[in-house]
Amino acid sequence: MDDALEVIRRGAEEILLEEDLSRKLARGRPLRIKAGFDPTAPDLHLGHTVLINKLRQFQQLGHEVFFLIGDFTGMIGDPTGKSATRPPLSREQVLGNAQTYEHQIFKILDPERTTIVFNSSWMGEMNAADLVGLAAKHTVARMLEREDFSKRYRSGQAIAIHEFLYPLIQGYDSVALGADVELGGTDQKFNLLVGRQLQQAYGQEPQVVLTMPILEGLDGKQKMSKSVGNYVGIADPADEMFGKLMSVSDDLMWRYFELLSFRPLDDLERLRRQVADGGNPRDVKFLLGEELVDRYHGAGAGSRARNAFVARFQRGALPESIPELAVQVGEAGLPIASVLKSAGLVFSTSEAMRLIAQGGVRIDGERVEDRGLMIRPGAQHLLQVGKRRIARVSAR
Repeated sequence: MDDALEVIRRGAEEILLEEDLSRKLARGRPLRIKAGFDPTAPDLHLGHTVLINKLRQFQQLGHEVFFLIGDFTGMIGDPTGKSATRPPLSREQVLGNAQTYEHQIFKILDPERTTIVFNSSWMGEMNAADLVGLAAKHTVARMLEREDFSKRYRSGQAIAIHEFLYPLIQGYDSVALGADVELGGTDQKFNLLVGRQLQQAYGQEPQVVLTMPILEGLDGKQKMSKSVGNYVGIADPADEMFGKLMSVSDDLMWRYFELLSFRPLDDLERLRRQVADGGNPRDVKFLLGEELVDRYHGAGAGSRARNAFVARFQRGALPESIPELAVQVGEAGLPIASVLKSAGLVFSTSEAMRLIAQGGVRIDGERVEDRGLMIRPGAQHLLQVGKRRIARVSAR
C-alpha cells in the first residue's frame, strides 16, 4: 500500500483526506475512480491529460476508472473562475465534442478498465421534485464560500440561479456512481468537496478528493486553453506537436516533465543535474518531445518528428541561445508581419510581407504562406526570418 500511495501522490497537489484513502486501499478491493470532463471544446489537449495520466496510474494499480462526460453539466457551463455568467452550450455542440473525447482518451487509458459514462443518464431522469430535493441538501451560505461566487456577489455582479446547480450536479454525479475517489484540477476543489458532502447526505461513504495542478500553456502564463491559443492538442500532427513542445521555455520544460512524463522521478532528477552541470536544455527537451509524440502517434513517431524538426532548421541553424521576447498584440491579435516588426526580426512590415512571399519566414519550423496570419494573445511561437534572425516570441 505504501508503494501505491507513492504513485498516487506523484504530481498531486492535495489529497483530502489521505487517511481515508489509506483506509480504502487497505480493504484490498478495486476502488471506483471518477473524473469528469465537460465537453466544452472539441479535442483534448495536454492540460486535460494531467488528470487522465493520473487515472491511468490508478488503472495500473488495479482500480476501475469512470471517465465521466458532463453532457448535462456542459449545457449549464461551469462558472469556476469566471467573472460573469457563462453562456451554455447547445445539445448538438456538447454531443459533437463528446464524440472526440471518447475516441482520444484511449491513447492513454486502458479500455478494459475504463467505463465511459454521461451524467445525462441520471440527470435526464430527474423530475422537478428530485432537483428541488437535491438543492435542499446544500445552502446558499456554503455556495457563496466559493471564491468566484463570493467576488461577484460582493461586487454586485449577476449570479444566475442555474450556476448554483453546477456544483450540485457535479457532486451528485459522485452519488450516482458511488465514487471512492474523485480527481480534478485545483480550480475544481470546491465542486469536488460538494460531492463529498452530498455523498454523506445520501448516506454514502464520502469520496476522497485528489486535486492535480493546472498545466500552464506554451506561454508559461495562462492555463492551457484552446481558446487562448497556447495549447498542444493530443490530436495535433506529430511534427506540429513536437515543434510546439520545442517552443516552451527551458524553465517550463521541467513543469511539463513533472506533470506529463511517465519517466521515473530519479530519471528526471538525473536530467536536472545534467543541465545544471552544463548540459544543453534543448537536448533534454528533445526527450520530452519524443516521449509525448510517441504516446499519441505510436512508437518511433517521436524520433521521426525530432529528425524532421532538426532538418527544418538545417542541423545547427538554431543558435544555442534564442532570445525570448514579449510582443503586445491586443485582444484581437496582430498580423504576423506586425509581430515580426515588433520583435525586431524585420525593419518594416513591408519587408516582412516580401519575405513571407519569398518563403523566408517560419513559425515553429513551418514556412508561413498566409500573409494575413494573426497571432493571438497567449500564444508562444518560435519565429525565424532567414537563417540567422530567430526569437521565441510570447504574444500578450
